[in-house]
Amino acid sequence: MLIIVFCCAIGIVVLLYVNFQFAWWRPTISFNHPRVLMYHMISHHKRKAKYNKLRVDPIEFDRQLNWLKEDGWRFVFVSELENESTQKQVALTFDDGYRDNYLIADPIMKKYDAKATLYLVTDRHDRDWSSSKKEHHDDGELLAEPKLLDEDVAHMVGSRRWELGGHTVTHANLLRLDDGQCLTEIHRCRSDLQEIFGTPATSFAYPFGLFEDRHVDLVNKVGFQFAVTTEQGISLDLDAERLRLKRVKVSGRDGLASFRLRMRTGKCRFRD
Repeated sequence: MLIIVFCCAIGIVVLLYVNFQFAWWRPTISFNHPRVLMYHMISHHKRKAKYNKLRVDPIEFDRQLNWLKEDGWRFVFVSELENESTQKQVALTFDDGYRDNYLIADPIMKKYDAKATLYLVTDRHDRDWSSSKKEHHDDGELLAEPKLLDEDVAHMVGSRRWELGGHTVTHANLLRLDDGQCLTEIHRCRSDLQEIFGTPATSFAYPFGLFEDRHVDLVNKVGFQFAVTTEQGISLDLDAERLRLKRVKVSGRDGLASFRLRMRTGKCRFRD
């Protein structure tokens, strides 16, 4: 009898843990609303690294794109997003400009006829922008991560699998800057992308997801059509939220089951 009670107790604990961790019970958000996915790096995890949650393993990325294609999702650029589409739309987005986006992600995307929007920091080399968010984040991990070369970006844009979006010049923490400095970061990154790569940048990503109403006004003033945040979820009205779009975070901790849950509800874990 004690063994049965013990096993039941263990089962209840496991069930509560699964419910708490994965929150599978959240309601499905209509597939008429596009999903905007947020990636950073496609690479293998590094031992004891702080930012492995930003590193999606290439095998998992391949599985994700394969599932999206088989499940009928249509890959679109952020600039192509449509409200209440009759087709299931998914926009892949990559922040910052890590070189594995070209060396590893791009060949996998080609395999599945996928495309993505790259939010590129224009002055990205020799910078440890993690410390711009929190000063004690100065371990140099992101500084050491190889960044895209301009030649890489040119090839990516030329393949027509990638479009460019603004992400400021230096991956600035906009909350620490006055309006004039913010305008310089936002406007110059857009003009630099157009001048260097000869392509318009029609959307913007707020660095670290940190912004205020004044930054939204500046992004609009510069002429960006859309702007994405790091707020997890699925935007239900593109017109109303066009400069504050939510994104579905793809974590390096996710397996395919977690990824599918995120695609269904916009989130995965209870704390998301």
